[in-house]
Amino acid sequence: MSDDPATESAPASPESEEPARGIGASLPAAEARAKTEGTYPYAADLWAEGLLWAAILRSPHAHARIVSIDTTAAARMPGVRAVVTHSDVPGDPSYGRKVADRPVFASDVVRHHGEAIAAIAAEHPDAARLAAAAVAVEYEVLEPVTDPEKAFSAEPLHPDGNLIRHIPLRYGDPAVQGDVVVEGLYRIGRQDPAPVGAEAGLAVPRPDGGVEIYTASTDPHTDRDLAAACFGLPPEQVKVVVTGVPGATGDREDPGFQIPLGLLALRTGRPVKLTATREESFLGHAHRHPTLLRYRHHADTEGRLVKVEAQILLDAGAYADQSSESLAAAVAFACGPYVVPHAFVEGWAVRTNNPPSGHVRGEGAMQVCAAYEGQMDKLAAKLGVEPAELRLRNVLATGDILPTGQTVTCPAPVAELLRSVQEFPLPTLPKDTPEEAWLLPGGLEGAGEPGAVRRGVGYGLGMVHMLGAEGTDEVSTATVKVHDGVATVICAAVDTGQGFSTLARQIVQETLGIEEVHVAAVDTDQPPAGPATHGRHTWVSGGAVERAAKMVRTQLLQPLAHKFGMSTELLQIADGKITSYDGVLSTTVTEALDGKELWATAQSRPHPTEPLDESGQGDAFVGLSFCAIRAVVDVDIELGTIRVVEMAVAQDVGRILNPAQLRTRIEAGVTQGIGTALTENLRTSHGLVRHPDLTGYALPTSLDAPDVKIVRLVEERDVVAPFGAKPASAVSVVTSPAAVASAVRAATGRPVGRLPIRPQAAVAQG
Repeated sequence: MSDDPATESAPASPESEEPARGIGASLPAAEARAKTEGTYPYAADLWAEGLLWAAILRSPHAHARIVSIDTTAAARMPGVRAVVTHSDVPGDPSYGRKVADRPVFASDVVRHHGEAIAAIAAEHPDAARLAAAAVAVEYEVLEPVTDPEKAFSAEPLHPDGNLIRHIPLRYGDPAVQGDVVVEGLYRIGRQDPAPVGAEAGLAVPRPDGGVEIYTASTDPHTDRDLAAACFGLPPEQVKVVVTGVPGATGDREDPGFQIPLGLLALRTGRPVKLTATREESFLGHAHRHPTLLRYRHHADTEGRLVKVEAQILLDAGAYADQSSESLAAAVAFACGPYVVPHAFVEGWAVRTNNPPSGHVRGEGAMQVCAAYEGQMDKLAAKLGVEPAELRLRNVLATGDILPTGQTVTCPAPVAELLRSVQEFPLPTLPKDTPEEAWLLPGGLEGAGEPGAVRRGVGYGLGMVHMLGAEGTDEVSTATVKVHDGVATVICAAVDTGQGFSTLARQIVQETLGIEEVHVAAVDTDQPPAGPATHGRHTWVSGGAVERAAKMVRTQLLQPLAHKFGMSTELLQIADGKITSYDGVLSTTVTEALDGKELWATAQSRPHPTEPLDESGQGDAFVGLSFCAIRAVVDVDIELGTIRVVEMAVAQDVGRILNPAQLRTRIEAGVTQGIGTALTENLRTSHGLVRHPDLTGYALPTSLDAPDVKIVRLVEERDVVAPFGAKPASAVSVVTSPAAVASAVRAATGRPVGRLPIRPQAAVAQG
């Protein structure tokens, strides 16, 4: 990122200096120092007296019938205290957030590589792993279904069949034709969340016959309910304590690591710990949906869109997970942030024997963004119009109607965003000197001839929905307590890196004028706050904290207002002082508290949404967020190597709550998107994951990260959102792969229809 702040955000006026605390301040995260110094306690650091170690036996096959499972030899090994399989699950044998179709342990059939077969608890981790290897499983290997297009006609892989969901979207007149038509086929690979810290947890049995699970959960109440059902216990006998979350982009929403832990703790009566290997992490959690997309765009001779036709096929892998929600986002946003009077989209999510797919930041929206932006580039080329200009002729604005029939009521400054990145100065060309040879694609020793390098400039416009969709009941509860001049926030909203803990402190500082604010650790003894996805906690949980803090504020001010014969609205709190409008009253918050303990609990619930109907119509989304990115890339057109030089970003953020945190989130989202565009693809062969490690799976490093220029942050507040703010990171993840692909097309003249971009796709033709 550039050191020049003038190139990173909209210029600030001299009088709008950043406050020292409260909303608008760059308050650092409370755990930042501990994480930096290496003293932060992650889930893998947990310990308990009498600890046992767990290991999970996983299937080496993508599809097989289980003939027999013999645990005798494993159970007799020294140090082994328990071996559990499907027959030892006392409650529901399967689980799932929307559809309970995923077994805790495979019983009769294996549906994907790495599916859990058995779990072992032993005195030493090596003993547990050796015992897992000693479990004798006889398989009848079956032919896997790995092509999602063949899943429609293949034998059912699950009692529920292979089709998880079909959404036909019908909007306008199907007979309408455009003067200019372009078609495209696009394929998006399987991106893994690749958490820096692999999954880990600790389960501790309770005296009442229940169990406590300590883990880096992002949705503890749902995890508790799923686990309790599998344990055959009431939810109140299962407690999930959130600990050591290192950050998450969807990977920590799968309780498949937690349920075996709890079963082993209940069986042995001792604490049991599991720290997954990197291979287990790759095999066990969900990934981004690989997607096949076919598009046909119709436009008039001026380049204005007339009709969009699309087919979208999501590979859900073996189980349903979040595929229904991902498909809804993909179908609803299939036309992008553009005005399209006629749209006809068919979307399917199907089961295969590939690794499970699920929620990863920007799910559904990212895949279609890469496709519809590819179509806009094709249309621009066919019409002989500049790609940015073509987009400007079609962009969405507030008051326009989505192809789902929903009116865009939130701020939608898409044209403003695009113009901002379009007008931002382009980076200078690298000098052809040995000192800067590392700037060429491939770097030192890997670059070809400088004369083979071509520069390309491309654009991407993206959109995502905020909060849940299609009738999801979004609600969060928060309590704010004040005692001895210190405020405490109690809310089960997990901070996965989106900054909720910091925001909660800022809200209380702003509302109550109290400097010292603590956010309590999260567990399921607290009221639910929901999952940490789609920017929910900034909106829903932040809104609950704000309401609770305002209730405490009223309790604090009422005695003073009564004493001076005025309403509380005539009093204000700033910099730790309480003053009246006329200056008669002036005291400190500490003096007003006078040792009293004040507290309040409040809920926040946005306006309801509705499911898409049989024609893909409905008000399915609470709000939308938009982003424009201009990518500049250098491509060696002989070797196909690509270097992303710069990403210029403009985004509508509603309101900037924490400037430093916001910039960091956008930068991180852009970098994750670059991984999608260029390097990240969890490859499989006949359903078997190839190289499930960080050597075979190429994450972008600091050397791959380009200059990220945040050139415009549009603060047009969304009136229905607390503080008027919008989520920040998902939309940059969605938009950046499309922008990079657009720039590679500009440099090479190649269509670039597959992500990640293969070297052969970046070699210029003839």
